[in-house]
Amino acid sequence: MLDVTSQLEHIMPTALSGAVVRTVGTTISVAGLPAPVGALVEIERAPGEPLEAEVIGFKDHLTLLSPFSDLAGVRHGNRVRLRRTARWLRVGDAMLGRVFDATGRAVDGKPQPVLTHRATFRAAPPHPCTRPRIDTPLATGVRCIDGLLTCGKGQRMGIFSGSGVGKSVLLGMMSRYTAADVIVTALIGERGREVNEFIERDLGPEGLAKSVVVVATSDEPAPVRTQAAATATAIAEFFRDQGKDVLLLMDSLTRFALAQREIGLAAGEPPTTRGYTPSVFAALPKLVERAGRSPRGSITAFYTVLVEADDPNEPISDAVRGLLDGHTWLSRRLASQGHYPAVDVLESLSRLMPEVTDAEHRDAAVALRELSAAYRDHEDLISIGAYRRGSNPKVDAAIEMLDDINRFLRQPVDQPATMEESREGLMRIYQNIQQRGTKQAA
Repeated sequence: MLDVTSQLEHIMPTALSGAVVRTVGTTISVAGLPAPVGALVEIERAPGEPLEAEVIGFKDHLTLLSPFSDLAGVRHGNRVRLRRTARWLRVGDAMLGRVFDATGRAVDGKPQPVLTHRATFRAAPPHPCTRPRIDTPLATGVRCIDGLLTCGKGQRMGIFSGSGVGKSVLLGMMSRYTAADVIVTALIGERGREVNEFIERDLGPEGLAKSVVVVATSDEPAPVRTQAAATATAIAEFFRDQGKDVLLLMDSLTRFALAQREIGLAAGEPPTTRGYTPSVFAALPKLVERAGRSPRGSITAFYTVLVEADDPNEPISDAVRGLLDGHTWLSRRLASQGHYPAVDVLESLSRLMPEVTDAEHRDAAVALRELSAAYRDHEDLISIGAYRRGSNPKVDAAIEMLDDINRFLRQPVDQPATMEESREGLMRIYQNIQQRGTKQAA
């Protein structure tokens, strides 16, 4: 949160002004406006309300702006005025249960909430030397994640998948069933019709009651989509600083990267891998590092990543995997079999699971993974009847335990599971595996 002194330190005189010289695509070039990168400006236009824009760079003594809405009405010579150099939004407890746009304005048709605090859009992450260790699990209400990919309070996880594999449904389950105090959900670059679908179908009244939803649809300009990610993170930081455990869900980090690429190309950055600009790979760690645990509270973050052509090694997926504390891979093959949530546990990993679970829990998870891997390695032989029982004890156990394992990994959307229930279900399977091994040894 910002106090009055820190606000004054960031404010420059707003008498600075310039004039529109030209537009190229969605970028506006302005002369005579020495405003810093990231500053908020206002472009006068007639007819119509002034157009807000963000300073994104400089070229040939001109200041480059990226507008927050359509350029209609902007002409050569329009006056451009600096509004402020540091940007913040109003925050408060009244945000719970509400839907906001990227600027922090409520867009759910209800009266604007009374918000008494302010937070900066781009706060610095907690200092690495002051971050407490992550040692407490956070229940998500999803059995396969809590059992096999257990997350700690303050952990950052990625949900990787192609389109149409169930990311939104999984996020909705987490929103309704998580043990976190507050849920902040950012819908970035979503189709307009999907916003209400997520709020009413996936989130529901129960999830919305302790949630704050930030929305920037795909038709909005790139600066709005990148700002929505910063807004959601700033709101999560506000609640974390109150000592609460926050769950931050961002769908999707890929669309944030695409918006940042659009801004970078407009500012004249050279494209690199698959057209992504260097600023994309600089912005990603700045965003995700703001989540995590602090001395006051925690932000446990799940970022969805749209995997292009189901290629796990495409640039954004590869970069994000190295930044986060684990990844959950959603499999199109499992989804096509009606296996939901379609989490491929063999391709997924929680790096902090050893820190937040006991030895018995970890042994059970490893045993289940071993059987799943054994079955997958011999699945073709089993399906055509070429595998002979007795050839491999582990494969025999996998065949016998397959139905129990699948029942554990599958979960109806309307049936939550507590952390204790998830652990008990996993331990029952583990005990059956041990009993079967004892009988074979005898």
